[in-house]
Amino acid sequence: MRIRFISWLALAVAAAFLVVASTAFALPDIVELALGVGIGMLVVSLGIASRHRDHVPTLIVSLAVAVVSAWMIVASQVFSETTVQNLTLASSLAIAALSLTGLTIHELSSERVVHSLEVGTGRREPELTAA
Repeated sequence: MRIRFISWLALAVAAAFLVVASTAFALPDIVELALGVGIGMLVVSLGIASRHRDHVPTLIVSLAVAVVSAWMIVASQVFSETTVQNLTLASSLAIAALSLTGLTIHELSSERVVHSLEVGTGRREPELTAA
């Protein structure tokens, strides 16, 4: 379960980096970063999707991140630099929001498991009495 948390966190950090880079860096650098970081995000999101394909909420969010990151890769190669700057900002904000959604889904599913283990069946163990 920890790898899913770390993967969502890495996607969120990469998206935050792209948000800052798309407003602070030069246009050719933004194009290259959108391509490189987009490929990394695509690989990580497809890894999450393949590893946790039995957990439907995680699968849906990770496939959404994969679609947005694939769009960022294509956009970085097709459009002009100023358009790529705007599209990278929008895509990275979307991936940041999806990553936070993925982190929330992970925490809720982990909390549910812990709660069900703590609650158990409702039976108490008989207490030992001292004589």
